[in-house]
Amino acid sequence: MGCVQCKCCSRYPSSSSEAASSRGHGPTSKPQNETAPKPLSSTTIHVPSPSFEMVYSVLSQRGYYPDSPDKENQDTYCIKTELQGNPNVHLFGVFDGHGVFGTQCSNFVKNRVVELLSEDAALLQDPEKAYKTAFLRVNEELHNSEIDDSMSGTTAITVLVVGDKIYVANVGDSRAVLAVKDGSHRNRILAEDLSYDQTPFRTDECERVKGCGARVLSVDQVEGLKDPSVQTWASEENEGGDPPRLWVQNGMYPGTAFTRSVGDSLAEGIGVTAEPEVSMVKLSPNHLFFVVASDGIFEFLPSQAVVDMVGRYADPRDGCAAAAAESYKLWLQHENRTDDITIIIVQIKNLSNE
Repeated sequence: MGCVQCKCCSRYPSSSSEAASSRGHGPTSKPQNETAPKPLSSTTIHVPSPSFEMVYSVLSQRGYYPDSPDKENQDTYCIKTELQGNPNVHLFGVFDGHGVFGTQCSNFVKNRVVELLSEDAALLQDPEKAYKTAFLRVNEELHNSEIDDSMSGTTAITVLVVGDKIYVANVGDSRAVLAVKDGSHRNRILAEDLSYDQTPFRTDECERVKGCGARVLSVDQVEGLKDPSVQTWASEENEGGDPPRLWVQNGMYPGTAFTRSVGDSLAEGIGVTAEPEVSMVKLSPNHLFFVVASDGIFEFLPSQAVVDMVGRYADPRDGCAAAAAESYKLWLQHENRTDDITIIIVQIKNLSNE
């Protein structure tokens, strides 16, 4: 979910009457997902300490944009095995670009984050610090590059595997989810969010950006169609069609629906930051797989639904294809377009309690 001027402009029209039509069931002849790229063949990585395997696959596909048939896929991803030459260290990431130069931003950030983490001698001693240093540095480098990131940028969700620990860094509203075997139900898998979407729906993030001078209003509120003094929103699921957004005090920009990103230099003045939130989980035999995906997957599918779907497949390649196809279908049931969709599935095999 990006900014009004860019990837979501067709999703957030300029009046309630237009919104009513665009939030219907889309075109009478919906495109079939027949040209979706195939997921990459599943690949196995051995992690020697402790001894276990990871089996992964990835799929990234361009969205369906009837008004912009030549629009490119602004999502990108990284899978860097044996980071720093260490067979115990691996990186998986998804970068969801937005704005006119979103593709350039997501590729720039992906490449530099991998490089910066690869070069950081202190990575294994303090992964959280290394993550934050890398993202803040690449943000400054993007500002100083030839790419115009004034109204363009990228969100980022990355999972760093270090032996039997995973470190998750989140900037924006893409997501990482861990599948956990339910000890009380033999065949049940529970979804454990490894990141929390950084949007104005989160009270802490909303108050933070307001403290930096942001106006937090939906499009209808900005345009005077709804009372701007109402500062409560039910949930992202209920208010997804017209979510709260960030605006400068006396202007109709940038309109971002996220509170953190890399790039978006104009939005930095109202609190949008590239500093990631970092979490850590120690893996156990009850952890079956994790999913790293752009919000193209999670816009209409909650984390538990994604985990349930992926868990039906022995091969992560099939899980990627199924989750992407279901997301694509749901987008077209609710909208006249789809978002770009990127998903990485990493299965955890043969991890013992030792």
